[in-house]
Amino acid sequence: MSGLLPTFLFSDYFYIFMDDVLKEKIWRLAEPVIAAEEMELIHVECLKMHRRWIIRLYMDKENGVTLDDCTSVSNQLGDIFDINDLLDCPYTLEVSSPGFDRPISRDVDFVKYINARVDVKTGAKIGGIKNFHGVLLDYIEENGEKIVLLEVAGKTYRIPRKAIVKANLANAG
Repeated sequence: MSGLLPTFLFSDYFYIFMDDVLKEKIWRLAEPVIAAEEMELIHVECLKMHRRWIIRLYMDKENGVTLDDCTSVSNQLGDIFDINDLLDCPYTLEVSSPGFDRPISRDVDFVKYINARVDVKTGAKIGGIKNFHGVLLDYIEENGEKIVLLEVAGKTYRIPRKAIVKANLANAG
């Protein structure tokens, strides 16, 4: 054995790293455009599908996002991304409202949705669970670490914010 990582494993690590770097860059470019349209950038997702990136932006405003809002922002950002050489491969840009099962990814979102029903997925098991479906009780900071308090079936779980891979409002339907 050579001690080198298999190519597919390196590739996975590369795309995880690339995903975070890409999200940061997209956020910096997209947030001012969306704010200028009197909306708020809620969440950014980047998915690698074969040789193409899928970039999903979720935005919101007080009276809801319209199709015209999405079209306007998509057109502006497509030009900005191209001018800034965001990617050197093909990508698809999807711009939409967050929907009923809106992502919860920012500190302000965790605070805003205290007492709401949420779905939380962690990278590793916590108390034997990776997929939590419960009520967001609180969002606190202890010793410099952000903690989500979640009630599931009468039991309270303390989930470190950094352990959360994905969090959404639970679909009421």
